[in-house]
Amino acid sequence: MFLLSYQLDAAHLVVELGEVIDLDNESAIEHEIVRLLPCCGPRAVIVDIRTSLLTPRALGVLLRVRGQAEERGVSVAVVAGYDTAREVLGAAGLHRVLRVAATLPGAELRSRGCRPEPEASRNAQHGCRRVAPPSAAPSPRPLGPYADTSRPRIPRER
Repeated sequence: MFLLSYQLDAAHLVVELGEVIDLDNESAIEHEIVRLLPCCGPRAVIVDIRTSLLTPRALGVLLRVRGQAEERGVSVAVVAGYDTAREVLGAAGLHRVLRVAATLPGAELRSRGCRPEPEASRNAQHGCRRVAPPSAAPSPRPLGPYADTSRPRIPRER
């Protein structure tokens, strides 16, 4: 069994998982991912799931790998690009445990403990902090399609 892996940067190792995990390949895939876990070097491993089908065996492998990584002081994040894969992880309640993100940059942020946001990587300056542009002021009224109907209508004095 050979899994494609590469260094994203000095702190992140990406392991691509392109196969459906079943009874026949479960132990080989788990062994390969654990073998790739660094003892010293990258402090985070990102498992990039490139299949839409996540089986219960796949969830078990991800949880066991996470446990072994935590013992070594390595954090694990998961990229689930397919909606069905994210739905399975969400239904199993593993979004926070496995630090699931839809994209690789999002998983990189999650591995550092940040919440992935579409513009976070562009606006991040110190770790996870987002800096708002100076012209951004809080909106005087709520926004959204039902914002006006969700609040009582009280005439304003002008």
